[in-house]
Amino acid sequence: MVAWRDALARGGTLVLDGGTGSELRRRGVPLDAVAWSALAPLTHYDLLRAIHADYIAAGADVVTTSTFATTRFVLEAAGHGRDFAVVNARAVAAAREARDESGREVAIAGSISCLPPGFDVHAYPDERTESAAYRELAETLANAGADLLLLEMMQETRHAPLACAAARTVGLPVWLGVSCRVGAGGALVAFDFPLVPLAATLDALLPFAPDTIAVMHSPIAAVAPALQELRARSSTPLGAYPEIGDGSAATEAVTPAELATQARAWIEAGARIVGGCCGTTPQHIRALAASLKATGSA
Repeated sequence: MVAWRDALARGGTLVLDGGTGSELRRRGVPLDAVAWSALAPLTHYDLLRAIHADYIAAGADVVTTSTFATTRFVLEAAGHGRDFAVVNARAVAAAREARDESGREVAIAGSISCLPPGFDVHAYPDERTESAAYRELAETLANAGADLLLLEMMQETRHAPLACAAARTVGLPVWLGVSCRVGAGGALVAFDFPLVPLAATLDALLPFAPDTIAVMHSPIAAVAPALQELRARSSTPLGAYPEIGDGSAATEAVTPAELATQARAWIEAGARIVGGCCGTTPQHIRALAASLKATGSA
């Protein structure tokens, strides 16, 4: 059994990397208004590989490919539909090269999201095209060498089930990431869809039997109550990797030490995968990994 699978099987803790798109922005890369960080494998390959390497050096056991927005329909809207194959192949290659150069056994998580072109919820294609795009991306990531599929920002009941169904067809482990926030009256609701309760999202997605479930791209304040709700609904390994900003200095208010402190509490609440999403940096992951090692959680 490979190390990351063994760690989860024995109840150990894995360290996930931090933000990739926000880290590209922090290092000066302009992100596309339609496709976010999708074009980085074409335009900034060496920097992308260096970011993965920095997260591995910081202690990450799992690194995430920069494929959050690389479905064919998003790339087509950005004028790069013809580049679908090369964008995704290079995205996985950047992560794999960083892993191979490190000499560590690190898992490559192929990211899939339901991001619509330009973050416009009215820009989705028809359901058949959308479903086919998620399956195409899942198959492409698997064939390129991803070790698992990481479904990110799953937060509603129409598009997220299509992505979950597609991911389940390729035979790789599927890690589910749900995004939420604390809404009116303290209820947990979808991060971008305040009328969708977290409970409804879980009702729609848990039947796909994900291998792990994480609270991700969610404000830190939502993580603890969301973990509590996830544990009440599922016995699968849990995870937590919140967002703390967008990669600009003005939004970086959570220090590495503060994230590490929060992560210890999440582990005590049952999380077995911890890391960060937008705004988190290699310095955050280094502090988190060091804290877990010092407390014997790693």
